[in-house]
Amino acid sequence: MSLRERMRYWFDNTMSKGTASLIGWLAVVSVAIVLIVTGLTVWLTDEPEGASPGEVLWLALMHAMTPSKVASDKGSTAFLAVMFAGSLAGIFIVSILVGLLSNGLKEKIDRLRRGRSMIAESGHTVVLGWSDQIFTIVGELVKAHASQRGSVIAVMADRDKLDMEEEIRERIGDTGRTRLVCRTGRPTEPGDLRLMNLSKARSIVVLSPDGEDADAHVIKILLALAKRAGDHPPVVASLTSSRNMAAARLAGGSQVHLVDSDDTASRLIVQSSRQSGMSVVCMDLLNFDGGEIYLRSDAALKGQSYGEALHAYQTATVIGLRRPTGVVLNPPMDTVIGADDQVIVIAHDDSLIHLASGAASYSEKEMATAQAVPLEPERTLILNWNARAEHIVTYLDGYVAPGSVLDVAADHPKAGTGLSGLRNLTVNVKDCDTTDRYALEALGAGLYQHVIVLSDDRFKPQHADTRTLMTLLQLRDMQAATGERYSIVSEMHDENNRSLAEVTEADDIVISDTVIGLLLAQLAENRHLADVFGYLFDSRGSEIYPRPAASYVTPGAQVSFSTVIESARRRGETAIGYRLASDINQSPHYGVVLNPSKTQPVTLAAGDSVIVLSER
Repeated sequence: MSLRERMRYWFDNTMSKGTASLIGWLAVVSVAIVLIVTGLTVWLTDEPEGASPGEVLWLALMHAMTPSKVASDKGSTAFLAVMFAGSLAGIFIVSILVGLLSNGLKEKIDRLRRGRSMIAESGHTVVLGWSDQIFTIVGELVKAHASQRGSVIAVMADRDKLDMEEEIRERIGDTGRTRLVCRTGRPTEPGDLRLMNLSKARSIVVLSPDGEDADAHVIKILLALAKRAGDHPPVVASLTSSRNMAAARLAGGSQVHLVDSDDTASRLIVQSSRQSGMSVVCMDLLNFDGGEIYLRSDAALKGQSYGEALHAYQTATVIGLRRPTGVVLNPPMDTVIGADDQVIVIAHDDSLIHLASGAASYSEKEMATAQAVPLEPERTLILNWNARAEHIVTYLDGYVAPGSVLDVAADHPKAGTGLSGLRNLTVNVKDCDTTDRYALEALGAGLYQHVIVLSDDRFKPQHADTRTLMTLLQLRDMQAATGERYSIVSEMHDENNRSLAEVTEADDIVISDTVIGLLLAQLAENRHLADVFGYLFDSRGSEIYPRPAASYVTPGAQVSFSTVIESARRRGETAIGYRLASDINQSPHYGVVLNPSKTQPVTLAAGDSVIVLSER
């Protein structure tokens, strides 16, 4: 390679380094022009008269920087010609400089707009990926951080930064003291993850995106986090399919807690179908609006039994223990609280968790006698089919008595497939357009105790929700016409459609995406609650049951909630609240009251329910 080619190669490399390099070359050219003009002026003219070389140098510089100065020049033809040449060169220099500065500023603004600068925050919550769950998660984190100054939520997705910020603010509104920071990037790339300053973050939430192979995208993000050098905070991630859990655990390692979306939503749908109001109770526990779950260590409770601890707090409700061996909700009442145990409580805020000053006061005469209800075979109808229906049938089989019947009515090509190993259920599959009134009437819905309306996964979420609404309206109208009564539980995607569904007066509506979003937000704030919610959604052990209030206290009698707690305690149950039948269609709590004050007087009618944790 010749010297000329080497010099040209070096010049091309310096020119490609960006605006700063171009301005540097422009400065070199400017100095050269000024020196040439100065030399020619001194050599060819004696003007300006009596000026030193330094003064001529300054004059040449001014002509190069301000070409308009040539209009005021006076002198010989040679002097004017040299100054004109210098000013003409200055025009090109200034024009190129303005263009370079304008282009460099535009590139900087575009870079800022794309969100490509590193986040200089600490203690922030990082959300990686984008789906409809992000609005639930950010909204709940804003509520959780309402009393904190300087809290930050940082979001990274392969979307435009300004579009992300605008869409979140449109859906959520004012974020209060919490700042929202968005960055454009691919969460699957370790280089892009560097922008999020993960080593100083408080927690990381990985979202499962909409579309096909969502779990593969999540696993790839977990691999990128694992490959990144240095430590990172605890990670919470959601998966849509249980089959991918093992691969995700291997990719993420011990610092990752995985939420199985299909499994969690399936359990909640089954529990809601059997216990009306279950989804409302769970959403109240999962969101940051009302009662939240906390872990407490109070030395005063050491050595007491769990049953005695139920009355220990005035404005908090004890629901279980976190022991070195794991979490247990509603343990046997004679369980002794050890020195290493933490008490699990429901409270409206951790600042309100205080031990009661005196002994519990309850009314013996208003307590009802417990009556055992035998488990009998049931008939359940499932309308529509989707990927999680197989889980739903499996979990339902664990609740019902032997000899129970499940009919599946759907025109889905996979309806009723994949079912095996059922012990208590006999499954029948019927072809049916669930939005057709005559097809629904032919099913004889009055023969069933429970009807579950699933979201058809062949359609987009909004379209699927519309079809679900049509089915619910038909069922409710059929009930009104025939006077038949059976519980109706439906699954929907969009929380905004719930207000429309209230017209149908369905017994329960499970917003699966919202439930998963709430759970992710809770675990992002306190990952130790993972075991608590895992226990709560598991069919083994104690679960939430709304039971008839008449089984606990005398209907119509005014009693304290301590009386309700004591009545439940004597049955081996933990009472956490109640539901008023008169407010069952009133949003946002639909009659559910969790963690009332122990001394609060309450009058429960025959149609009301007491919400308890119980084995069965």
